[in-house]
Amino acid sequence: MAAAQEMGRRMKVVLLCLALAAALPAANYYVTIAGLGGTPDYDAQFAKWAADLDHELKANGPDAQVVTLSGNGATRQKVQELLSSMATEIKPTDAFALLLIGHGTYDDSDYKFNLPGPDITAGELATLLNRIPARRQLVVNMTSCSGGSLAALAKKDRIVITATKSGSEKNATVFARYWVDALKDPSADTDKNGTVSALEAFLYAQKKTAAYFESEKLLATEHAMISDNGSANAVRDPKPENGNGMLAAAFPLLRPGSESAASLSPEKQKLLVKKEDLEAKIDRLKYQKAAMPEDEYKQQLTALLLELARTQAEIDR
Repeated sequence: MAAAQEMGRRMKVVLLCLALAAALPAANYYVTIAGLGGTPDYDAQFAKWAADLDHELKANGPDAQVVTLSGNGATRQKVQELLSSMATEIKPTDAFALLLIGHGTYDDSDYKFNLPGPDITAGELATLLNRIPARRQLVVNMTSCSGGSLAALAKKDRIVITATKSGSEKNATVFARYWVDALKDPSADTDKNGTVSALEAFLYAQKKTAAYFESEKLLATEHAMISDNGSANAVRDPKPENGNGMLAAAFPLLRPGSESAASLSPEKQKLLVKKEDLEAKIDRLKYQKAAMPEDEYKQQLTALLLELARTQAEIDR
């Protein structure tokens, strides 16, 4: 009898722990890798962009898991070890982002990310990423020739952004500079909801990159692309008609001033999860607006905004 009671008590504890774990907001993991520059100027530039990204991403608060590799520490072995380690700790409900800065090469068959020592191929990166169980994934390849990595990296539930449209655009890119700026410039948050989504960062950096070539009176040598529908056929203008942009619009890249979930009660944690879900639904609805009847859009948006307001009021109590 006593043994049965003890077993029942333990089961209750396990179930309670599982319930609390399910209520916790999903964690966000960010990995930035600055590859081999080849010259002191490029080495310094890539390291600075990586350090700037590290600083901005850590503004998401203590719950953001941010790891940055650059310089001699960004070797193929270190990248493999890091991503393999993350595959064992990341949960399916978490979000994962991989940001690549530097030079890439493409030989009409394989894309390679240039690192100190042996380079790493897009196929090798894809294998490592496929082992990470996070159902929401973002890969931003800001290197030259990055378009050549699309075929290997594209996957269902994974957003893939590249600085170039193909592996034949081989010049050093400026896209990374403006991707960093997207996390610093308030104007990147176009819907003014306090969060910079992957889609907002892409559109901001794409626009700034095009403006750079125009202002310098140079022929554009890079054309940023995005695919978030699992296809290797990326686009420059994500919209409902081409089936791209929805996942990116719902992937929060920067949330300034995020609260630590660990300090909140289980009830508040559940409310935060609900709030995040409502915000994601609103983002998806805004993205679908052009393809919806206006009355239906307004009706759905009003209902979601009211529910969001009620949820926020409960959080603020």
